[in-house]
Amino acid sequence: MSYSNRSDTIFIDKEALSSLAIVQEGLLSPVNGLMGKEEAKEVDETHFYKSLPMPFSFILAPKGSINKRNIQNFQKGQKVLLICENKKVGELIVDEVFKIDPIKRIQNIYGTTDRSNPAVKRAFDRLGEWAVSGKYSVEYPQIRESKDKIKSKIEEIGAKKISAIMLGANPLNRAHERVIRQSLDNTDLLVIFLIKPFINEGLDYDIRKESLEIFVDNFLPNNKVLIIPFENSYIFSGYNELILDATLAKNYGCTRLIVGRNHRALGMIYDSKNHIDTIFSKIKDIGINITLFDEYVYCDECKTLVNTNTCPHGQHHHIHYHYKPLMELIKSGILPPPILVRKEISSYIISSLYPNRIKNLQETYDMIFPNSGLLEERNERDFYIKLIELYQTSSLT
Repeated sequence: MSYSNRSDTIFIDKEALSSLAIVQEGLLSPVNGLMGKEEAKEVDETHFYKSLPMPFSFILAPKGSINKRNIQNFQKGQKVLLICENKKVGELIVDEVFKIDPIKRIQNIYGTTDRSNPAVKRAFDRLGEWAVSGKYSVEYPQIRESKDKIKSKIEEIGAKKISAIMLGANPLNRAHERVIRQSLDNTDLLVIFLIKPFINEGLDYDIRKESLEIFVDNFLPNNKVLIIPFENSYIFSGYNELILDATLAKNYGCTRLIVGRNHRALGMIYDSKNHIDTIFSKIKDIGINITLFDEYVYCDECKTLVNTNTCPHGQHHHIHYHYKPLMELIKSGILPPPILVRKEISSYIISSLYPNRIKNLQETYDMIFPNSGLLEERNERDFYIKLIELYQTSSLT
């Protein structure tokens, strides 16, 4: 069925649908719906909503010629359909239609309008000039399922101290592992919100999720860890990201948010109501504790993972866990060293990305590696794990 010729439709993408569902489920409370013109203006000017930090207004202003035509002609009280990928995903009862300034809105969200920033360019490409407000309902079960899963786990184990961490795990490395382990201290439940962007950068979400599950299931007390997909829509972007992360975690039932000291939002200040507030004072208003962790590196003098603030050796002894070089190795089909990525993780990733690239796998395996004499079928993941173990042999190096 085509909806393009109907005048009672709004076309949205999955990113907008996810954001609407997040608010519908109360996860950005006190925001509980789309804002009208005056309400949106007040939030954008004060960065507060109902006395709590809210960096920008929550509105619906999708781009597109059909949307522009339809929205301008909507009447108060009219029921309109929300369409995503040519399917009806919800309804909205029109309350108000108003024009917005896309440039000001993007400046408010990202702190810049520089289109060389990919996120900013995407925002310009999908943001229209006309907004519509009103009560709505959408069907997007993923968000409710995540909410119910966390609630059920909290009740199951009687958790009182619930920590949250937003993690890309792209790829999951040893520094991530150390932070996760430390996050388990003094907490009943750790919720890892695994970032699931609408445009993939690096490893696919499913590979990152399986990698994280391998670590949790085999090397952690997994009854204390819960992995939740975090659909990282445009509202969780820019220099306001930390405020919204904290709001989301709080409304999911978490009592603590764990943040790296190198988070891009830390240290930002706002001129609000004629006084200066740090980002921490705003998060404090939200009502969730913040724990900061320092950057971890591998020190070739200490021969272990260290905190940059406590290691006495200089930068020239430190190996960093940066995303780009790790992904360059992986994209080239090279196994990262185990001090960077655990062998169980790297072998899974490489075997998933480059299946069936080793000819005569069984024969090669049997000729290289020692065996018990029994014929056992091996897969590429087994091969890579054994190969890494040979790389770690030190007597001949």
